[in-house]
Amino acid sequence: MKVSHLIATVCYVGHLRPAPGTWGSAVALPVAWVIHVVGGPVLLGIFIVTGFLKGWWATAQETKGKDDHDPSEIVVDELIGQWIALLPVSIGAAAMGAPITALWPGWITAFVLFRLFDIWKPGPIGWADRRGDALGVMLDDVIAGVFAAVGVMIFAAISHL
Repeated sequence: MKVSHLIATVCYVGHLRPAPGTWGSAVALPVAWVIHVVGGPVLLGIFIVTGFLKGWWATAQETKGKDDHDPSEIVVDELIGQWIALLPVSIGAAAMGAPITALWPGWITAFVLFRLFDIWKPGPIGWADRRGDALGVMLDDVIAGVFAAVGVMIFAAISHL
């Protein structure tokens, strides 16, 4: 068992079928909840940054010397992207002093928008995906997560009009 494989597949979640990317995004939800409960949006931000760096390293290790630069079992990128999409929900809950689960529409919106952008890959998301290297594998989901986070904020603003 290689540490890089555990990280890249998020403890083998990436081997679940069908749709390993969706499984990777789904497992990000309860983990984000725990991180938020323990340390709020600041800790979630720390996990995003450190997870990105570890994911980049693990992806590079797992794809070294292989033709496929983004095998489907690598889902650490989905984990990080989904956490980014959830960050506005975490910030909103902390700002309101509310349990993060009270903002459940934000959770659903973050999940759906992230999956949409990750699959569709518009603009810069597609550019990052076409890089063909470990950084591109991570960046396309980071950018998809940012797009989804912006979408979460837009939908939250609309719902509070």
